[in-house]
Amino acid sequence: MKHVFKNMKISTKMTLSFCSLLIAICAVFYFILPNLLNYPPDTINTQFDKEVSILYYCFQFLIAVFFILTIFIIYFKIKLRKIDKWEEDKPTDKKTILDIRKLCLSFPYKLYIILEIFPVVIVSLVLEFTGSHPLVLIFKIGILVFSFSTLLSSFFLIVSKNILYPVLKETSDLLSIREQKHTMGLTARLIFQIFPSILVTALVICLIGYSRLTVEKGNFLTTYYKKVLTDAHLEENMTEDPLEYVKNNLTSSYISSSDFLFVEYPDGSIRTTNDTELSHFFVKYMHELSPSHGNRVYEAYTIDAQGVIETFNYNGQNYTVGFYYEIVSPSLIYYFLLSSGLLFLFNLVILFYITKSITSDIQKVTDGLNQIIKSGENINYTRLPVTSDDELGDLVISFNNIQDLTKSNIEQLHNSQETLMESERLASLGQLIGGIAHNLKTPIMSTSGALEGLSALIKEYDESIDDKEVTSQDHHEIARDMSEWVSKIKDYTEYMSDIITAVKGQAVTLSETESVHFTLDELVKRVNILMKHELKNALIYLNISMKTDEHTSINGDINSLVQVINNMISNAIQAYNGKTNKNIELILETKDNNVLIHVKDYACGMPQKVKDKLFKEMITTKGKNGTGLGLYMSYSTIKAHFNGDITFVSEEGKGTTFTIIIPI
Repeated sequence: MKHVFKNMKISTKMTLSFCSLLIAICAVFYFILPNLLNYPPDTINTQFDKEVSILYYCFQFLIAVFFILTIFIIYFKIKLRKIDKWEEDKPTDKKTILDIRKLCLSFPYKLYIILEIFPVVIVSLVLEFTGSHPLVLIFKIGILVFSFSTLLSSFFLIVSKNILYPVLKETSDLLSIREQKHTMGLTARLIFQIFPSILVTALVICLIGYSRLTVEKGNFLTTYYKKVLTDAHLEENMTEDPLEYVKNNLTSSYISSSDFLFVEYPDGSIRTTNDTELSHFFVKYMHELSPSHGNRVYEAYTIDAQGVIETFNYNGQNYTVGFYYEIVSPSLIYYFLLSSGLLFLFNLVILFYITKSITSDIQKVTDGLNQIIKSGENINYTRLPVTSDDELGDLVISFNNIQDLTKSNIEQLHNSQETLMESERLASLGQLIGGIAHNLKTPIMSTSGALEGLSALIKEYDESIDDKEVTSQDHHEIARDMSEWVSKIKDYTEYMSDIITAVKGQAVTLSETESVHFTLDELVKRVNILMKHELKNALIYLNISMKTDEHTSINGDINSLVQVINNMISNAIQAYNGKTNKNIELILETKDNNVLIHVKDYACGMPQKVKDKLFKEMITTKGKNGTGLGLYMSYSTIKAHFNGDITFVSEEGKGTTFTIIIPI
């Protein structure tokens, strides 16, 4: 099966992958949409659903999915036909190769944008056609569709790049280094890949919170108004026209000014206390379904309003009296969207400057490597394929330039012992560069996690604006928490700068990190905050044991030490190979004027061949997914920045314990 997929055309691979992802995400979306939007009970895929919506919910859903699939299948066939033709004929003229390469590099990102827009448009049109959702409230479903579209876009961005990778690799081999310059910056790529996850997370959390809030408030209002109707004893106390009676006796029970009473007369006419006309959906639900739900009545899909009714006999005829109450007003939803949009723009600006800083540091590595080219240094020749057109692509190009330039000078360099030592030093640099992208992944994901935390604080602040119980001091505390997250983000970017500086330092001079005093308590708090998200996703528990004074002070770069500990915890998580409900121990103690920090897991342990080479070279147990750079850099960091050491004890099948030793 894998061989058959490999031999398919690119457009066919893209189509099958897209269909699989879309169907999987839509299957989840199909079941959670009614729950998140609080669709009224017994109105989905029933006769009632068909009568108010023209089509059953499942048919509406299938129509939307069908149009989305059809549009994108056609788009793939048209947009990727050049790549399909190139794979068949394999022309070698440079113009064609450059065109194919440009298409492969830009297609995933163009598709990303289209995938976020078209599903929302198609679903909105289907809902408008059925007439079951007022146009003014379709945006609520649009938000949810946009969230899932963004999720689909993020997944498919990775899938499409993997599908196009063989073409990029082959075209890279056919072009010279000078012809493989990037056209899209790493800043834009990082924003594409990081910001959507923040956006989707914030939107989904808001929708879940909004959904639960409306359910709880709806239950409360229903219970309250049902009690008001029961306590009124309408059948016993009615002495005048029912509408006039409820106006005179029950209107004081309103919780909100938008709430009102209505009366259905024996002839089927309905009158309200504020002359508002009840919707067809509401009246139909009241007649057909409310008896099955304790006389509770629901308003149309996506409208957060409900009612509760009671039937009584007056002058030998049956009347129905009910309360109509809004749970969330449309104006509040508009305000929520406006404020959310402004906050997302604010986060986007912050993310832009963070990624700009990252790309600036990486560009410095490229400049340093170009200087090595001019100096005529030499490394063992291993040409790397250029598979991206951003700053990381520039990094690989510069690395290849070094090797291309120095290859012809190998014999001459071997004549000098000093030149030979320099060659070995640059070989080490080559290994570091080969894994730098992997080592940057953790701080980038930490930045994403910090931004998620900042988004949550912003939401909390937004919700507290009109809360009279929130004091000025509370606002200051929220603002202070926001400042702390911004500070954490700065720490992560500084660490990434240290990584780049360390790699560049193999060719020039290592920069020194500023040392400061910090406590063990502060260290543990940072580790706990930064690792909480990864631990939660892996369903792994971090047990922290402070066996010494938490105010014990250490001199050095706290960011580097936090990253070393986090790297060890991440390795421990991965050592469990996806197993959940496992434990990792973080133990801090003092002994012989040293601080000992133990990171202990109970996973698979390390084989002897790995233990023999650990810290002596960049070795990994993760196969193609690892470079060994993490522990190698951790060991170097503790040695250089803290004058300390790292030891370990590992037994196969029982687990591993790393111990960081730092003098105090």
